[in-house]
Amino acid sequence: MDKTRALLLRLGIRSTLKGFYFLLYALQLCLSNDEYLLSVYKTLYVDVATHFGTSRDNVEHCIRTAISNCWYKGNRKLLITISGYELKQKPANGEFIDILYNYLSEEG
Repeated sequence: MDKTRALLLRLGIRSTLKGFYFLLYALQLCLSNDEYLLSVYKTLYVDVATHFGTSRDNVEHCIRTAISNCWYKGNRKLLITISGYELKQKPANGEFIDILYNYLSEEG
């Protein structure tokens, strides 16, 4: 969990955003069960929303805002580096979660 938190902060996603905590928990779930990656909207967001007592749409929105923060104000170079491929545009939520999941899995 500390490694995930440090990565989000290095990407320029601040802990003042709700999306920071939603991403932190979502990645924790994915790392414990990679099946979540196959159903981000229908399963992952629902479980994150339940945990935080909010709606699936709010989770999706807050994560999108956090990703925008990373892309436009944060460390875009680091994101491109850890993705392992050229990102020509801001990644969608599922792609962003997948990039971070794979990076954290490799780091072990």
